[in-house]
Amino acid sequence: MTNRLALIDMGTNTFHLLVTEVNEQGQLRDLYKTKVPVRLGQGGISNGNIAPEAYERALKTLRDFRKVIDEHGAETVRAMATSMVRNAANGDDFVKDIYKQTDIQVEVIDGAREAELIYYGVRFAGVLDEQTALIMDIGGGSVEFILCNNQEIFWKRSFEIGAQRLMDQFFTADPMPTESIAAEKTYLAEKLQPLTEAVTQYKPTILVGSSGTFDTLCDIDALSKGDTSRQQTIPPASTISIADYYAIHEELLRKTHDERLAIPGMLEMRVDMIVLASIAVDFVLEKYNLQEIRVSSYALKEGVLQQMLEGNL
Repeated sequence: MTNRLALIDMGTNTFHLLVTEVNEQGQLRDLYKTKVPVRLGQGGISNGNIAPEAYERALKTLRDFRKVIDEHGAETVRAMATSMVRNAANGDDFVKDIYKQTDIQVEVIDGAREAELIYYGVRFAGVLDEQTALIMDIGGGSVEFILCNNQEIFWKRSFEIGAQRLMDQFFTADPMPTESIAAEKTYLAEKLQPLTEAVTQYKPTILVGSSGTFDTLCDIDALSKGDTSRQQTIPPASTISIADYYAIHEELLRKTHDERLAIPGMLEMRVDMIVLASIAVDFVLEKYNLQEIRVSSYALKEGVLQQMLEGNL
């Protein structure tokens, strides 16, 4: 007897679908996995509305997801919406339209719950140990920070400073001028004051990047060394050295849109936002004096899955 589950993570930039099968022993087998650059925040995130074009793109993507879910015979569907939907004035209408058109019931989760589920996903990937780590999950709308180890969460918070928001505010020219980079860091220093206080208290030494931007940084790093293994399958847990990260970071800052797109491992849907995301990573590494970067390809949807398997959801 197996049970098929579908998990949807409706991010501000990307929608993810995972269809997986769980057998009686609780072992998982992924049947289908995709991510679609819906760009739900485009054209509307800064004025608190889902723009009409983004609204339509999202509905079309979810209708497509519904077909895939039905083809695989998944009985249980869990769909989570995050920063863009929870902050949009038309978020409720959007959720109702999704249900009308696809029969998918979307759960709009708050930032604290999002951070908690990301923690479970990251822990599931096996990147945490007894040392205190700072998890950073960079979305299009929000960034979650979790201070934790493999046993517990010490502190968690979601900040509405995602890459799409940063882009609308600071990406005025390409490549970004030095003063725009400095302006983004000043803004982050101010917005992340609560995190700075928590870091002083809990003293993490490791940065754990969760999926998205960090997966792409690892892809670029691997391909620059002639390692193509990640093109077939992305492992749940990876590492990137601080030196290798900075080599990529400098390259991202120096290059234009088209030049970044030509970097092996770069994804078109991340080509501009990764610049602002990487500045945020640089800020966090430097400000909190972190000594190591680990990467989890698991995040929110795997956290939901893990909690479901444990009977907590």
